[in-house]
Amino acid sequence: MKHSIKSIFRNISLFLISIVIFAAFEVLVDIDNSSSYTKVENLNNQKHIISTLTNFSKDDIELALIQFNGKSKQLHNEIEKLRRIYEYNFTEKYILSNSKEYLSDLDKLTSLTTTFNNKASEYYTKKSEEKKLKENNLNRSLSSLLEHIDSMILKTVTYNNTKFNIHKNITFIAFIIILLLSIWYRKRLKNIYKDLEFLYHVDKKNYTIFSKEVDAISLRMKRKPVTSDNPTMIDPVTGINNQKGMMNAYAEKKGMKESNFTSVTLLEIDNFSKSNRVYSQELTQIILKKIAFTISLHEQAADVIARTDYNQFTIILSRASKEQSFKDIDIIRQSISELKLSSNELGAFEVTVSGGYIAKPNNMNLEEAIKEAKKVLQYSKEQGRNRISQVRDLAASEL
Repeated sequence: MKHSIKSIFRNISLFLISIVIFAAFEVLVDIDNSSSYTKVENLNNQKHIISTLTNFSKDDIELALIQFNGKSKQLHNEIEKLRRIYEYNFTEKYILSNSKEYLSDLDKLTSLTTTFNNKASEYYTKKSEEKKLKENNLNRSLSSLLEHIDSMILKTVTYNNTKFNIHKNITFIAFIIILLLSIWYRKRLKNIYKDLEFLYHVDKKNYTIFSKEVDAISLRMKRKPVTSDNPTMIDPVTGINNQKGMMNAYAEKKGMKESNFTSVTLLEIDNFSKSNRVYSQELTQIILKKIAFTISLHEQAADVIARTDYNQFTIILSRASKEQSFKDIDIIRQSISELKLSSNELGAFEVTVSGGYIAKPNNMNLEEAIKEAKKVLQYSKEQGRNRISQVRDLAASEL
């Protein structure tokens, strides 16, 4: 059974997104844990504040009351902090579902703190003859408040332990899943890479193709005619397609173009024709071979190049955009003009080409496209040498 590379990469994409989501979950857990430890610190801090409220010196009542009022307000502020902190306890709110219990404990803490503050206030302001009664009331209130804070600390520690166990189990399971999927997809990517290596050596024996896409490409490549199989389709001088080979190659590669734009360009060597033979036969063949080789350097899998006349080459490009197609054709023209050529008779010389370029519509067959390109080529030659003209150039000249 062949596997789809598209499906594998889609699944890998989902796998990576899942890892990102899990990482975000870990961030939330860290925030949750941080707020849990902050709660414990807050409750311990309240115990410390409460202890200071009972130890103010009564020698200076006014100073003691000022200190007392400040600490009393601080206690209530600490309780409000606990309410705000709980907003980030996602695990406790949504997994342990302890909102009702925790908020009830906070309400009770507020009530006990208010009672304690009142008793402490009485302790510092009532007459000295009531000292014993005030002290007893304060101690009872203090005991109830500290007992409740201790119970909240104990509950918080219990919650933290439960959350830790949940987090530990989730992390362990997630690690196992990520590890197994990483090994699984690594193996698949390795098989895909082997398929790509196989495409370099399609004739490799005893190899089982893993992916559907590479299998389809392999079948197309095996069907592609080569020089030894179809010598009638190859230009004997340059080794690239002739007219017949071009038509055959275009028909075979038509299905590989997908949504790309197709362009047809006719390149003609300037001042190079059967009626005007400037170069010897040997030098002529050298020039043709060098030009053919230069063009082939820019050939991609879905492209077709051919020598279709004595001094003409036809180039069929498949590119993502019309702009890129024309740019590549112009790069070919420049590359040809930069060839270093020389002979005993002529010394160093350059060879240039003129071209007619058209972007082939989908509803136009290749023969019609070549006829249109010939018209543009003729216009290009009339404008001078070493240039590529487009349909719009011809249309502008006719206005």
